[in-house]
Order: sequence, then C-alpha cells, then structure tokens
Amino acid sequence: MMGKKKTLNNHLTPRSKVVMLLNRWHLADVFLILYDFTVVVGAYFLALWLRFDCHFSEIPENYLMAWLKFSPIYAVISVFVFWRLRLYQSIWRFASFIELEKVTISSLCLGLIHTVGISIFLERMPVTYYVFGIAIQFLLVLCIRFAYRFVLLERSKQARALQNAKASRVMLIGAGSAGQMILRDLRGAKEVNEQVCCIIDDNPNKWGRFIDGVPVVGGRDEILRAAEEYKIEKIFLAIPSASAAQRRDILDICKETSCELKNLPGVYEFVKGYVTAQSMKQVAVEDLLGRDPIKVNMEEIYEFIADKVILVTGGGGSIGSELCRQIARHNPKQLIVFDIYENNAHAIGLELKDKYPELNLEVLIGSVRDSKRINQVFEKYKPDIVYHAAAHKHVPLMEDSPCESIKNNTIGTYKTAYAALMNGCKRFVLISTDKAVNPTNIMGASKRLCEMVIQSFDRKIRDGETVELPFLHAHVQEEDGAQLDRMFSVEQPKTEFVAVRFGNVLGSNGSVVPRFKEQIAKGGPVTVTHPDIIRYFMTIPEAASLVLQAGTYANGGEIFVLDMGSPVKIDTLARNLIRLSGLRPDVDIKISYTGLRAGEKLYEEKLMSEEGLKTTPNQLIHIGCPIPFNVDEFLYQLQVLMTAAGDGRDDVIRDLVAQVVPTYHPAGENGSEDKGEAYMQQMKMVMENCKEEATALK
Repeated sequence: MMGKKKTLNNHLTPRSKVVMLLNRWHLADVFLILYDFTVVVGAYFLALWLRFDCHFSEIPENYLMAWLKFSPIYAVISVFVFWRLRLYQSIWRFASFIELEKVTISSLCLGLIHTVGISIFLERMPVTYYVFGIAIQFLLVLCIRFAYRFVLLERSKQARALQNAKASRVMLIGAGSAGQMILRDLRGAKEVNEQVCCIIDDNPNKWGRFIDGVPVVGGRDEILRAAEEYKIEKIFLAIPSASAAQRRDILDICKETSCELKNLPGVYEFVKGYVTAQSMKQVAVEDLLGRDPIKVNMEEIYEFIADKVILVTGGGGSIGSELCRQIARHNPKQLIVFDIYENNAHAIGLELKDKYPELNLEVLIGSVRDSKRINQVFEKYKPDIVYHAAAHKHVPLMEDSPCESIKNNTIGTYKTAYAALMNGCKRFVLISTDKAVNPTNIMGASKRLCEMVIQSFDRKIRDGETVELPFLHAHVQEEDGAQLDRMFSVEQPKTEFVAVRFGNVLGSNGSVVPRFKEQIAKGGPVTVTHPDIIRYFMTIPEAASLVLQAGTYANGGEIFVLDMGSPVKIDTLARNLIRLSGLRPDVDIKISYTGLRAGEKLYEEKLMSEEGLKTTPNQLIHIGCPIPFNVDEFLYQLQVLMTAAGDGRDDVIRDLVAQVVPTYHPAGENGSEDKGEAYMQQMKMVMENCKEEATALK
C-alpha cells in the first residue's frame, strides 16, 4: 500500500500537490497561527508600554531594541510550541479544561524561554516586563479560542429560546443524578423539542434551588400546582430507585393533570449509563399496580431445565410463548413448541431461531384433543418436562360453546397428562386460573376439572394404581386394545403433576387492557361491564416465571398460588388508561357500563374456602392444600363428560359439570338438572359395560 501511495504521489504535478495541501489546510488554523504570531509579539510590547505608564516616548531605546530583535524569534518558537501541543488541532467549539491546561502550560514555558533568552542574549528587562508579558500573552491566546465557543453558545441559546417557544413544556420528577442526566440530554439533543420548566423532588434541601437554571419547586404535593402554573404538557418520572408503591403514589397524582407521562424504566439503565431522553418510556398500566415484580430464583429454575427436553403446549399463546423465551435462554437439550394455531407457532419459532440459532427447536402443529397426535409427539421426543398452557380461555365464547370448553380444556389436559405419564415424563405443570375457584362460568369450571385431573394422576401414582387410569379416546378403533395392553405394561411411573393458578395477565391475548387501548384510540366509548368489578393482575413475564418456579418446587399434586397483591377495579384501570393517554375520563372519552356477561363474577378468588396455604422458599408463592375427592368416581364422571361433550349435549353439560365440581354454580341455568341426572344414569350403564370389556382385555 505504501509503495502504491508513493507511486501515486510521484505522478502528481507540483501544482496538484500544492492544491491538495491547501485543500487539507484549515483556514481557521491559518488564522490562529497569524493571530498567535501577532499576539506573542504584541503581548510583551504592551508589557513594556505598561511598565512606563503607557507613554511610548519614555521607553528606553535599549529596551525597545531588545524587544524588537527578540520578538520575531520568540514568535516562531511560540507557534512551534503551540503546534507541538496540538492547539491548532483542537475543535474549539468543544473547548474544555484540557485546552485550558494546554494554554496555561505553553504560556508558562514560553514565558520562561522569553525571560532566559532576552536576558542572556540581548538585555536584562524590568521584572514587570516578564510578569505582564506572560499574563497578557496567556489572556490573549486563551481569549480568542474560548471566545469562539462563547459565540456559538450564545447563538445556540438564542436558537434554543426560539425553539423553546414551540417546545413541549416538561416537568421533571427527580432531582437526583438520573434527573440531571435527563435534563442535560434534553438541552443538548437537537432532535428533542422539549423544555424542562420545573423540577419536583421530595428532598426539602433542594427546594428553592436551581439545577442548570431550572427551579426545584417542591415535593410531590406541588405537582398539581406546578403543572398549572408552568403550563406543563409532559411529566417525566426519573427516579429509577423508587419502589413500585412509591412510583404508583406519584403516578396517581400525575394522572390527575392530563399531562403525558413518561417513566425511566429502572435502576439498570442508570447503572449502565443509559439514562437519556430516549430511554424514557410511556408509563404502562402495570406501573400503577403498586406491586413489586415477582422475584424468582432464576438460577434454580435454569439449573432445573438445562439439558432437558421440554415441551410447551399452547406454545404460541401469550403465556406459552413467554415460557418458550425464558426457557430458550438457558440451554435446554431440546425445546418443543406445540400449538394448534399455526400463525402463532410460526411466529414464536422464527423469533427463537433468530435469537438463539444454536437452540435445538421443534415447532409442531397439533391439538391436545387428538389422542394419536399427542401420543406420537411424546413417543418420538420423550420430553422430560411439560408446561401445559394450551386452553380455551375466553369466558363469553366458552359460555356459548360449553362442550368445546370441556373437550379442549379438560379432556385435552387429561390426554396430555396421560401421554406424559405413559412416556416417562418427569414433571407436568398445568397452567390454571383463579377463575377455577368457585366458578360461575364453564371456562372456570373446566379449569377446575383440569386441576382435579392433575390431582387424580398424582393420587394414582402415589397409590401405585396407574393401571386404573382410563385411556380416553374420541373414537373406538381396533387398536384400542393394543393401547390398553401397552398401558397395563407400564410399571410404577413417577411423573410429578402440579398446577399453577394465577389471575389476569396484562397484555395477553384477550386481556382487557388491549381492548381498552383500542377503544381509546377510536375515541371511545370504553366499555366496562360493571363499576364495581375487580380483578387480580400480573405481567406476562411474571406469570411465566411463576410457572417455571413451580416446576422446581413440585413434589406432586400441589396447586401453586401467587400472592398478587391487592385486586384492581376494572373501572379504575380504564380511567387510568384514559388519563395516561392525556385524555379525561367522561369528558374526552366516555365510559359505558354494559352489565356483567354470562358467567362473569364481580371478583375472582385465589383459593377456595376449603383450601389452606403452605409456604414456599419464595414468599410470594404459596401452595394450596388439595381438596379431597373420590378419584375413582371422578374418573368415571370424566368419561361421562367426554361422551356428552363429544355428542354436543349443550343442554346437559353444565349440570354434569356441576355434579363433578360442587363449587360450580352456573348462572341462569334452570331446568337442566333432571336432564343431567338422567343422562348420568344412562351413561353409568354404558360405562359399566365398557369396564367389563376392559377387564376382559386385561
């Protein structure tokens, strides 16, 4: 390369070389060199002139001649020293302490050179000549350089003042280090058209003081007054160390202002130095819940799932996909995503392949209602752990199609659990819901049946009676006998079956929050079923973490329950979302109450009255003691339910469920009890015949 460069230069004419040199030369540097040459000569003349009371005629001729002879030599030396210290290569619009230090050092060194040189070779000058000369040279050299920066700053202030006239007016909450970073970033960012007008901080020592010219006007009690006085349009919350409860209390005040709210996510951004105006995010509704995030022992979880084959049913859904994300981070031997909805399965598959190219991933399409398909999957992949998230969960839809709820949720869970048992799976974790507690809708009742399925499997394993678990199938075929032979050949399986119960998940498919946001975006009205309806809420990552934690605590038969804090009124949630959008409830956006839907309760419970609580190493995760029931009778009733659901008997299915789940009280169902009892008796005879046939096959 060097040889080529020399060859290229050799072909250039002398004129081209001069032009190239001039093109590279900065005019500002040329000006500074000429200026410095003049300054270092004139500085010591001014010193001599000041020494003799500013009268040129009184300056002795020997002093004047000594200065005149030494000045050109000294000027060349000075320019050389400045060049060696790179004072001609600095960008002076960004001049700082380093440039000041260089000018100071060069002035002192050059002053020493001037003193020694002129005294030895020409004339010993007055002491004031040396002192004044050094001082004047220092001031003049420094002045021109920093004057450029001051001019630019003054221009930027004027431009900023014009911009601020059109900028959004911002209140900054937090006068700590994070708040100062945000303030300075807003001032320095040209692309951000926002002006901080006042600062709020709860520390009384900061009240009445200024940060970069912005007043600290008081604590949180002054938010409403200051927002009105300073005509605030946006509020930035920059307190990364604040607890969830403190953040909620402040936001509760802020949302009364109709200002747009933004929030600094947390301590991580502050510690890593990521605190900028762009790091502020829109305040999410979960920030108003006032509950610290669920903390789980992730090391314990990932040690448990590492190097294991893991199957997630419903892996394309909200909870299932988050489970897949958290599992994929920590080296499972293989991750199998199983879902009936191909679009969701395809999407999570692409996401995981992009993020974790080394992950051994299988994305499979199929239904948990399909006995053959689910058995094929277990026989081929032999999963060690199953997280069963596949379920129908929309309450109104399931009320209209109750048989589908039983077939998919209850029977699908049974078939998946049965396949896990028969293929040596170590853990089976069912995802349940607080709607399973004292259910008033068929969806909640079907999930309670799922919990009973899990408890039945656990009981049969503990009693060594797994051979008594029936193989449920939708269609009688010749190979059923072979399936029964295979079932009876299994010796003492050790699968641990557990369930995890939690409340509503913010942002999940079908969640009320996305629905509210859509309605707000359309201008309303926002529809709430009842002004007093309340629900427990948690985030999707919290729900997934809880499910993973349950897998590590499992001994078999437990129902894990999350302490989700205080319930939230849906009406309050809707109003908060409207305020967070900078709008006013009942003024800009109307709220309409539509009445409770079929099967919907005013409040959800986490435990039934018969259940107690046991503690776990995680204080926010508890274990509900199982409610005893006759397992053999339940298994018989389950077969009746499957038959009725398969026959589409919507007229009797709710009553049949009520006979199996005593805590289920369907709303508005009258006159089906007799039909349900008759159907149960009819199916009892059929089941007895089937039992005799099974015994013969055995």
